[in-house]
Amino acid sequence: MPGCLCTVRTNTPRKPEPFEFKGIAWRPGAKGSPARPDGRQARSRQTRGIAWGRESGKPPRGMTDPSPPPELPPRRADAEDPFEMPFLERLSLQLQGIVIAVVLRVTDLLLLLPRPRLLKPYLGLWWQRILRTPYSARRTFEMARALQTTGQSFRELMYGETPLVTALAFLKKAGVGRSSRVVDLGAGRGRVLLAARWWGASAHGVELLADHVARVTPWLGPAGITFTVGDMTREPLADATHIFCNWVAFTPETKARLVAHLRTCTPGTRIITVTRPIQAEGFHGHTSHWMLFTWGFEKVWLQEYRPGPLTTPPVQRQS
Repeated sequence: MPGCLCTVRTNTPRKPEPFEFKGIAWRPGAKGSPARPDGRQARSRQTRGIAWGRESGKPPRGMTDPSPPPELPPRRADAEDPFEMPFLERLSLQLQGIVIAVVLRVTDLLLLLPRPRLLKPYLGLWWQRILRTPYSARRTFEMARALQTTGQSFRELMYGETPLVTALAFLKKAGVGRSSRVVDLGAGRGRVLLAARWWGASAHGVELLADHVARVTPWLGPAGITFTVGDMTREPLADATHIFCNWVAFTPETKARLVAHLRTCTPGTRIITVTRPIQAEGFHGHTSHWMLFTWGFEKVWLQEYRPGPLTTPPVQRQS
């Protein structure tokens, strides 16, 4: 158009100009890519991406798969994991436990009838269990704080009760008498302490939960039993002549800490454990006896702490 200055845009592509790649001249339209000094061909980022998408199916080095990773199922804490067991087997064990518990409670009551001073605390402990048991509350602040302080798991607190008749039997075999002092590490409801008082010994229990100790102390105190809140791996043991701990439910870490603490007791102190003995230097006399607990028959091991290496292998005796 006359008098008008217009710019006409065409679709003709511009001809690429030659350039130099790292000192190597490259002419547009030439086949292949400029060779590197080491003889390898240079591949563009776009070419690498195409090769990855069509051929290998794997992302190149330095790139990640854009798809999100698969979600893992939430992992429950060890303290809250249920015991995996078939329904019929679990029901059978529960019924067996109920039958054993009824028989043992009746036996305990018959034994305590001539001992009213011990019968009243026994009934009081039974009543407190009916009102409230601390071992069923896993999510309470007190339980979480206690477990965090000691480094234990909730499962380590979930072992069965020691019947009075069973405690009387293994304390008698351990030589408990009027001059003895029995310390129960993890005393629970205190039946072992009642058995110690039956034989005339002084009795002391250590328990982790303060609320439980506050509930049972008024019942155990009139029977001459002391009960304190604390960690069993820190309780003073210098004046103990006999020490009882369940041992069956403890983890290897808890057992190792407990063994180190038991070495602080007086040489000659007798140790009573359930299921397995303490297999460590200084603990001698692996003597076992089959006895009845609320979950069935189990071995009770009697040992004596004497520092020093073993000179002769221990002799195991069973009854």
